[in-house]
Amino acid sequence: MASSPDPSVPGQTVTLTATVAPAAPGAGTPTGTVTFTFGDGTPAVTAAVSAGTATVTHAWAGTAGSPYPITADYSGDPDFNASTGTDTQTVGQGATGLSLVSSPDPSVAGQEVTFTARVTAVPPGAGAPTGTVTFDFGDGTAPVTAPVSAGVAAIAHTYASASATPYTVTATYSGDPDFAPATATAPHTVAAGAATTSTTVNSAPDPTVTGQAVTFTATVAPTPPGAGVPTGTVAFDFGDGTATITAPVSGGVATVTHTYVSAAGSPYTVSALYSGDSNFSSSSGTDQQTVAPAATLTTVTSAPDPSVTGQPVTLTATVAALAPGAGVPTGTVTFDFGDGTATTSAPVSGGVARVTHTYTSASGPLTVTALYDGDVSFLSSSGTDTQTVNKAA
Repeated sequence: MASSPDPSVPGQTVTLTATVAPAAPGAGTPTGTVTFTFGDGTPAVTAAVSAGTATVTHAWAGTAGSPYPITADYSGDPDFNASTGTDTQTVGQGATGLSLVSSPDPSVAGQEVTFTARVTAVPPGAGAPTGTVTFDFGDGTAPVTAPVSAGVAAIAHTYASASATPYTVTATYSGDPDFAPATATAPHTVAAGAATTSTTVNSAPDPTVTGQAVTFTATVAPTPPGAGVPTGTVAFDFGDGTATITAPVSGGVATVTHTYVSAAGSPYTVSALYSGDSNFSSSSGTDQQTVAPAATLTTVTSAPDPSVTGQPVTLTATVAALAPGAGVPTGTVTFDFGDGTATTSAPVSGGVARVTHTYTSASGPLTVTALYDGDVSFLSSSGTDTQTVNKAA
């Protein structure tokens, strides 16, 4: 009884030969059959004896029972008695082949990459290796282990930057009882150019009024297939001729606050320019901000009050912006003195307009009205007061 090759590996075809010979002093050439059992639980196989030998082939699937006991049972024939022969077959771990590919390659910073390791039995071995594959991505991140299923292990990874491209990726197959460990390496390129971005900007509240604070938010996002969180700065131009303001990007967002002091240019075009960083390219976005004139409150006072016939009286109108508006209104205030004389207009300076009027007859109380005519940034309003004119001494 003999086997060849011995040892073998899982899946390798082994030839088993049983030689049947007469024991002395007998002579001749036995015929009949030989039944082979392989010691691995598979069904026995019977082969005819020809010229004193019977031959079969068998492949052991694994190493779990190695060395396997082999038995050859000769059936006998009319001239020769039955007999049995034994042998053992050693089955050791088979060699493995390991290939490693990545897709897409090249990628960009922040893009998800799939790494696939394919584990195969090297001929003459055959079968499907099991176990695990450990991937080292070459960028200093922790290795990741994935199971082998149907000869394949796959894992996804994202490179944060292109600083060390091309990265050397290593896949290490753990081996299993039937197949030996193996290692493979492959380069992966992360495109040196920065990933493109898009910048969007919005404001709140919108619309606002003159003097009201507005919060502008710029959101910077990678353009697919890029991914990740851009850093850097965003420069905001508010469209009203004031200086730009630069704010840092944190978590992909930059925020500033601005107050429009006039509604003259409304709606204003607001621009946000992202600076870019080592992994992400610059981009810009725009928005429109509507600024309406703010409401006002006009109050009027007189001095002296009361006065007497022929005495000059100073009338003062104070014009102020109502919250959430702010600022200093301009324009004119028209005064009606309540005595039937012609109205008088005076310019507003520093939020105040003043006129002097002399009442020519005793009366009272008279209603004095101050009408603020408004300007491009502030709405009109009016206020009243009373003036008492007594007889002169």
